[in-house]
Amino acid sequence: MTDNRDKIIRTQMDVIQTLIQNNLSRISDDFWGPSTPPKPASAAPEESKTAAPAQNAQGALAEAQQEELPPVENIDDLKAELNELVGLTAIKREVNNLINMVTVHKLREANGLKTVDMSLHMVFSGNPGTGKTTIARIMARIYRSLGVLSKGQLVEVDRSGLVAGYVGQTAGKTSKVLESALGGVLFIDEAYSLASKSENDFGLEAIDTLLKGMEDHRDDLIVIVAGYDGLMDDFIHSNPGLESRFNRFLHFDDYSVDEMMGILDLRLKKGQYVLTDEARAAAREYIEAANTSSISFGNARGVRNIFEKLLVEQANRLSAQENVDKDALMTITEADVHAARAADTQLAKAEAEREQMKRHTQEAIETLQKLADEAKGAENL
Repeated sequence: MTDNRDKIIRTQMDVIQTLIQNNLSRISDDFWGPSTPPKPASAAPEESKTAAPAQNAQGALAEAQQEELPPVENIDDLKAELNELVGLTAIKREVNNLINMVTVHKLREANGLKTVDMSLHMVFSGNPGTGKTTIARIMARIYRSLGVLSKGQLVEVDRSGLVAGYVGQTAGKTSKVLESALGGVLFIDEAYSLASKSENDFGLEAIDTLLKGMEDHRDDLIVIVAGYDGLMDDFIHSNPGLESRFNRFLHFDDYSVDEMMGILDLRLKKGQYVLTDEARAAAREYIEAANTSSISFGNARGVRNIFEKLLVEQANRLSAQENVDKDALMTITEADVHAARAADTQLAKAEAEREQMKRHTQEAIETLQKLADEAKGAENL
């Protein structure tokens, strides 16, 4: 990429230098007359040499931009990658249905048949860590493979990436995000936060700008909005424009304990780690105990956090040993799991104590304020 950019810059410098020389030559001719006899008409091809560098620069720029895009992926490979994900049975079915619909839609277009307008914008609903971002990223690649999108990149933002703090700035900020997403998928997480009804809130301006961008670039932009179930329903129904553009709803269920163990196994396999039988049983108990709330634990995110804590405890154990072989570097033991869980318990206890201290402090402040107000009232009497 750097070589292409340097090549373009050098070519552009050559063009600028040639233009400067030509201008100086014309100025000299204006004052003193031509220094050389005019060339015959047959010399016209020489003039093309002046324009050639500019044309080469444009060609090099187009070539560099083309090289930035990854190759179009095979749709069967993408479907296989989708189906390899743990869980998400209903989501996989819906995505495969969508792939089939778009494929047939394209075939009808190619054969000159009438087609029904399809809105490919989607609403993802579910708790954190249920795979929404992962599916959005795969969808961007699928849409490019099917010829729906020209680039297939995923641009992920939330409210802070769209809404500015002052009047008149939100539209420009949202427009820049839309421009960066052209040719791909714009993924807006916690999109419901844009529909705040509080005074002096610019979320509605972001929604209006978003709707206009979706209309202006409907042939090369897909928008996916995501968030919690009920809040996303309220968001879509808060604006008629949103209702008309988003009619595909995909709900992401929480992962079961078996599925979360499958996610842990995938991370272990990818990182070249293995659990002993005792460690596997302990890890399952750890996940079950930690997953008291799908929202606070975070489904796959919670599993990722546990995986990282297991690696920390394994490193603590191995660092105290003199001789560490390959098998030891790969093995997660029951002791590692228990140590990680104990550290988790201590952290949760410390956090609870901090929260309790904050509450006591706040109560003390309120009591002192109340006493001060009472004393002031007594003085007035």
